[in-house]
Amino acid sequence: MKKAHIIKADIFWDICFYYAEGRTDGMRKYWYRRILIMILIFTVAVSGSYYLIETRQNQIRQEVSASTASGDMVIPGGVPIGIYLETDGVMVLGTETVTGIDGMDYEPAEHLVKSGDYIVAVNGEETEDKSELIEAMEEVEGKEVVLKIRRDDDYLNIKLKPVQCGKDDYKLGIWVRDNAQGLGTITFLTADSQFGALGHGIHDVDTNELLRIEDGTVYKTSIKDIQKGQDGVPGGMEGIIVYNSYNVLGSITSNTDCGIFGTIDRIDTLFGDQEPMQTARTEEIKEGDAWIRCSVEGEVKDYKIRITKVDKRTQEVNKGLVIEVTDPELLEITGGIVQGMSGSPIIQNGKLVGAVTHVFVQDATKGYGIFIDNMLENVG
Repeated sequence: MKKAHIIKADIFWDICFYYAEGRTDGMRKYWYRRILIMILIFTVAVSGSYYLIETRQNQIRQEVSASTASGDMVIPGGVPIGIYLETDGVMVLGTETVTGIDGMDYEPAEHLVKSGDYIVAVNGEETEDKSELIEAMEEVEGKEVVLKIRRDDDYLNIKLKPVQCGKDDYKLGIWVRDNAQGLGTITFLTADSQFGALGHGIHDVDTNELLRIEDGTVYKTSIKDIQKGQDGVPGGMEGIIVYNSYNVLGSITSNTDCGIFGTIDRIDTLFGDQEPMQTARTEEIKEGDAWIRCSVEGEVKDYKIRITKVDKRTQEVNKGLVIEVTDPELLEITGGIVQGMSGSPIIQNGKLVGAVTHVFVQDATKGYGIFIDNMLENVG
């Protein structure tokens, strides 16, 4: 569409130039009028499309805002999203032995840094990602370095002597990570465009530590394939995520045990067909029939489940509900609960009561959920 518009615009200017050299004033006026009309039509078409998108997003916001006046209302989700997180500093995964240029083995970081630490500065210079850490190491030239480490909520300065492993090649023997990607399901949107998703936090795959993030991005995604869950082998959803500005849907501001939270900018993409729904207080939730809302067939649908346990005193905030999938259609497609469905809204008696969080490894038809009250505590 955009390409066609650009080609037409180029043709307009070619015609303008040709007839500016033209034969008669009458012909010039004739073509000027035609060109101006065509440009006007083009401008109105583009502006109109933008206006319709903005109007629809404003309508969605107004629907939630108007409903909020009479109760706790949100728009339930159920749509898969792509997730990209950047850590707050460079996360330490562990240490290792490195072989020096002299052929000897060294482990310069052993007992000094540990998995779960975050490197936030090198020799007083702030370090935000792996590339900056690598650049800093290229400048040390074998000299002792001071790493500023954040460990839990404390900051430590640690001196290390890099090992020379080759010409202009110095190593600290530390494995690090500075980002994480994944797939999940969005749970709800509030009146002020804040969202909650997943129902559980994103942990590092190697250390199992909850990632402390600087920021993150929500991307549009499409489901490519579903691996059906089996007893002892959890299934999963495979999605296609293109990390470019066109597919950005919003931003992630926090990663907590109750899920990820942030702001959605392109509301119409995720919530265009959804209606506002009241949220249930924890004490309203009962054992019995319920629904989960998810997109495993290319569209958002509700599937029947049963809430088999409501544990208001759970020690793990994202395991307050125990659920069982009873819908034959969903069982046929996924085998029950699969990875990627985390965050799928749980609905009972017309209210949003929680979100799916985990699957039982030994029984894919069963899993855990979080109370919606716990998720809402993390939004304004």
